[in-house]
Amino acid sequence: MSLRYVDPYAERSWLYRVHGRLVCTRLFQRLALTSVWAAVVWRIDRLLLRLTGGRLGTATPVVTALLETRGARTGCRRRTGVIYFHDGDRVTIIASNAGRPGNPSWFYNARANPDVLLGGQPFRAEIIEDAASRERLWQLADRVFAAYAAYRDTAARASRTIPILQLTAR
Repeated sequence: MSLRYVDPYAERSWLYRVHGRLVCTRLFQRLALTSVWAAVVWRIDRLLLRLTGGRLGTATPVVTALLETRGARTGCRRRTGVIYFHDGDRVTIIASNAGRPGNPSWFYNARANPDVLLGGQPFRAEIIEDAASRERLWQLADRVFAAYAAYRDTAARASRTIPILQLTAR
């Protein structure tokens, strides 16, 4: 199955815009930071993505895909659903962890073992460090998922800079 192309400049549907407003509410932001959210919703997302071949996830209508990494310490396969978008021929993923104080586990796995699968396709992950590139990618990310701005604010209060990764096809 081919990874769906996500154009950050594309016009979004009314459902997508409503979803974007909903996930930016204080209530939703608080829910996303709870341990129940992490324990339940993200696991459901992984299951939904696997069962539907990537067509349906908990963030629908936002496009997500199953990211497969190798554990940094164990080498075991790890899967998680991530929001992504395209930047030319590269795929961008944001290690937001909903703005929590720590980075998501998959970020450390991809940093240690940069050969990953996204939507079943092989990629090589690169962490974007350049400030100008990060700013440009944040502008695109905010067009794809409005809650990223709130996540950046929450992470900044915890003195965390959210990593951005770009994936290049192998």
